[in-house]
Amino acid sequence: MSERWIPFDTRDAASDPVQQFRQWFDDARDLMREREAVALATASASGAVHVRMVLLRYLGPDGCGWFTNYQSLKGHDLAENPHASLLWYCEPLGRQVRIEGPVSRMSPQQSDDYFASRPRGHQIGAHASHQSSVIDSRAELEHRVAEYDARFEGQVVPRPAEWGGYLLTPRHWEFWQHRADRLHDRVNYDATPSGWELSRTSP
Repeated sequence: MSERWIPFDTRDAASDPVQQFRQWFDDARDLMREREAVALATASASGAVHVRMVLLRYLGPDGCGWFTNYQSLKGHDLAENPHASLLWYCEPLGRQVRIEGPVSRMSPQQSDDYFASRPRGHQIGAHASHQSSVIDSRAELEHRVAEYDARFEGQVVPRPAEWGGYLLTPRHWEFWQHRADRLHDRVNYDATPSGWELSRTSP
């Protein structure tokens, strides 16, 4: 092969995009420090776009999920405009995957289960941090952490009502493979009533 990147075409793609993503995700297991990191783009009702990194904590046939504070900026965006896009990028393999679709909250049970699996410090932090709100100093945040740590001493830390999971239900996937001379491979999956429709687009 004259280039280090692996060609990717519709004939190479799995029939199901989740299966294809799992394959690429597995390929990156020993190549990335934080494989779960994805860029999440949301937009307000007025069209103002906001992008940040989150951790992909759920991948299943029903969609892709992450957890956060519902009162955060992303939470406010999704309350006004419940659609989003995720981007997973693997530089060592020259790959990126874009996922787009409507977003809804996960069930309280799903959020409870994931919250219970988190380290205690993360649980306390979820109570102490009013995500995206203005604070005077780091000391203010650390004071809140100490207060909640004392409040829940010797107890199971409950999930805050304003904290939980979001699920993006994909309607479109794009698998992008870097190639020489910027002649990249782009394979798309679009949801149709009869299943996933694959296509290839120009780089």
